[in-house]
Amino acid sequence: MRVALFITCFNDTLYPDTGKAVVRLLERLGHTVEFPLDQTCCGQMHFNTGYRPEATPLARRFSEVFAGYDAVVSPSASCTGMVRDSHELLTGQRPPRVYELSEFLVDVLGVTDVGAYFPHRVTYHPTCHSLRMLRVGDKPLRLLRAVKGIDLVELPAADSCCGFGGTFALKNAGTSAAMLADKADCVLGTGAEVLSAADNSCLMHIGGGLSRLRSGVRTLHLAEILAATEGDA
Repeated sequence: MRVALFITCFNDTLYPDTGKAVVRLLERLGHTVEFPLDQTCCGQMHFNTGYRPEATPLARRFSEVFAGYDAVVSPSASCTGMVRDSHELLTGQRPPRVYELSEFLVDVLGVTDVGAYFPHRVTYHPTCHSLRMLRVGDKPLRLLRAVKGIDLVELPAADSCCGFGGTFALKNAGTSAAMLADKADCVLGTGAEVLSAADNSCLMHIGGGLSRLRSGVRTLHLAEILAATEGDA
C-alpha cells in the first residue's frame, strides 16, 4: 500500500521518536511509508476553540497534501478525529481517509501480532478521543497482548479522562490537576513500569504528574512498543 504518515504538530515538535517508530513498524510489515513535507497543522486547535474560519484553510490544505494515498496513518487519535470531523469545513473536497495506528493495523491490515518484543510491565490508558470519538475499542489492547515478553496489566478506571483536554488543562487547572491525581493513583496501583497510550498529549500530561511524584514510571506511545524488537531489548 502507498501509505502516508501524518505526524501531527505535537509529535513532530516534541515526540519525533513516535513518528520514526510508526515508519519502522509499517516498513517491517512490508509497506512503503511516505512523509509529505508540505503537511502542516490539521486545524484542531482552532476548530476546538471556536475559530472555525481560521481552521478552514488548514483543513483544505490537509486534504490537498494527502490526496492520492491509499491510506494516511497517524499516531494520534485526537488529530485523526479532527480530520474526520473537518468535512463540514470543506466545500467540494473530501478529506483523505485517515486512520489512527491501531485502526490501520487491525482493521485495514488485519494483523494483531506485529512481531514486537517488549519485556516490561505495561498498563494502557485509552485516551478520550480514541475511546469516545474514534471508538477504537480494544484494538490497542489486542495489539499489546500479542507483544512477546510483555506483562500487560489492566488500568483501574481506565475510561476516566486524565484531565488534559488541550486548553481544558489551562482554563480549568484545578479540575485538571484533580483528574490527573486520580489517574496517577490508578497507574501507580498497577505496579507498571510503563504507561502507554495512543496520544502523546495525554502521555505528556500524565507523565508530568508521575514525574513530580518521582514514581519512576515512564510513558511510551503505543507505536514505540509495537516497533520494539528483541534486538532493541
